Amino acid sequence: MDKENAPETSNLIPYTLLGLPVHWTETWDEWLVDRVRKGLGARVVTLNAEMAMQAAENPPLRQAIVAADASIPDGSGVVLALGWRGIRVRRTPGIELAEALLARLAREGKCPRAFFYGGQPGVARSAAIALQHRYPGLEIDSEHGYLSESELPAMRDRLQQFQPAIVLVGLGVPRQELWIADNYSLCPTAIWMGVGGSFDIWAGVKTRAPAWMGNAHLEWAYRLYKEPWRWRRMLALPRFAWRATIGDRF
Repeated sequence: MDKENAPETSNLIPYTLLGLPVHWTETWDEWLVDRVRKGLGARVVTLNAEMAMQAAENPPLRQAIVAADASIPDGSGVVLALGWRGIRVRRTPGIELAEALLARLAREGKCPRAFFYGGQPGVARSAAIALQHRYPGLEIDSEHGYLSESELPAMRDRLQQFQPAIVLVGLGVPRQELWIADNYSLCPTAIWMGVGGSFDIWAGVKTRAPAWMGNAHLEWAYRLYKEPWRWRRMLALPRFAWRATIGDRF
C-alpha cells in the first residue's frame, strides 16, 4: 500500500503478525472518541486467530484488514503470539470496546447515533433497545442481516441519511469486514466495526464465557462447548499457533 492511501493510525503503536497489522494503545475508547470529535471516522478490525488464518487464503479479507485504521488484538491467540515475541498487549474484546464507546458517547452527549446491522431478524433491534435502556440518550437504528439483494439498496440509503457516529456490523467473518470495506464511504465520519455475534449477547439470546475463562484465554473453549458445530473452525487455532510462534522462524 502506498503512503498516500495508508490508513491514519497516529497515536497507535503498530506491530505485525503473519503480515497483518496489529495496533495498540492503552486507551482505545479515547482514541475512538477523538476520531468522532474530529470527524475522521475509522474502520476497526477485531483481529483474532481465526480471522488471521482466513486472511491467508482470502485476499479481499487480507486487504480489508491491512486498510483498516485500527486492528485491535481481540483474540487471545493474537495476544499470546505477540507475547511470545516479547510484545505485551492486553486483549481487547470488540464487544467490550464497542459498548464502552457507546456508553461514553451517550454520557458525553457526543453524536450518540448508532446503526446496528446483522444477526437474525429481531436480534439487532432487541440489542439496540437493551443498550438504549442501559445508556439513555443513544439513538440507534438497526437492520437484520438477512436482507435480500433487492432490499439492500434501501437499507444503504437509510444508513446514509441517518449518518450515525458508530456503525456496528454483525455479519461474521469475513462478510462483515468486506461489507464495511465496500460501504464505508456511506458514512465516512463514523466509526465502523465488525462485532460478530455481539448483538446476540446484548439481546440476551446468547451468553459470554465467564470472566475467569476470558482472563485465562479460554473463551474459545466456552464457545466450542456452547456451539459444538464450531469444531471445524477451531482447527484454525493450532495452525495459527504454529505459524505465529514457530513457523515464522523457519
